[in-house]
Amino acid sequence: MTKLTSIRTIAALAFAGSIALGGAVTADENAELVINGELALVTKTAAPDHLKDSLDEIYSGWVYRETDTQAMQMDDFDNPGMVFVDLGMDAWNKVEGTENKSCASCHNDPAESMKGVRATYPKWNEAAGELRTVEGQVNHCRTKNMGAEPYKYVSGDMANMVAMIAVQSRGMPVNVAIDGPVKAAWEQGKEIYYTRTGVLDLSCASCHEQNYGNYIRADHLSQGQINGFPAYRLKDARLHQVQDRFWGCIRDVRGEPYDRGSPEFTALELYVASRGNGLSVEGASVRN
Repeated sequence: MTKLTSIRTIAALAFAGSIALGGAVTADENAELVINGELALVTKTAAPDHLKDSLDEIYSGWVYRETDTQAMQMDDFDNPGMVFVDLGMDAWNKVEGTENKSCASCHNDPAESMKGVRATYPKWNEAAGELRTVEGQVNHCRTKNMGAEPYKYVSGDMANMVAMIAVQSRGMPVNVAIDGPVKAAWEQGKEIYYTRTGVLDLSCASCHEQNYGNYIRADHLSQGQINGFPAYRLKDARLHQVQDRFWGCIRDVRGEPYDRGSPEFTALELYVASRGNGLSVEGASVRN
């Protein structure tokens, strides 16, 4: 046995030992996510057709949270992520750049112009001939239309803006396209999702498809759905963007993460988003 194989074996055994396999926790089929007592969200639905060989049903990560954490997300006054949504709204109206414009200069009220946006991204941009995330579109608008500096891809400013945009689609079903010009990227994302990596020799599927519902270090593994991003994580009191979470997961398995905003992570985001087609947009959600 080589030294590397030995390390991987020991690490994998340690990881396996941290997952309680004695009876997976079934998502509470009766749990209902209703925001502010009026907006009902879909947290459980039939898996999209492309997942039929792997999953029968898909569940939002909200289903696996503790009751107190679930309750936070159900009331905008208690949801700590909404503070950052307000900051995103301030940035929306702020005039910046050489063109002396704000986001509102072109897009007016985000409740109308941004409705449905989060539900369909990542998506193909025909003019640019590329797959874009919400973050990528925000920076395109800032640099090309406003003459402003781009936000750092993973940053407080970007997370605030994306969260504010996400709220406008809250309750709408995730519906990202996986065919046509995005097909190749979707296939690339799928390959990344199922490829084992790092010293622990694990893939995204190892946790979020094969072990969801089980305990890991006193917490539940979810299906890894991203319909709730940006997500406010209680453990470090800030919003997390999708690709920031991807980076953290690969780091945790002792792998070499791709850059945030890279074609690889953008392809992975498209694939993972498609696994949640049919769930409601939740951002800004609350997670552990």
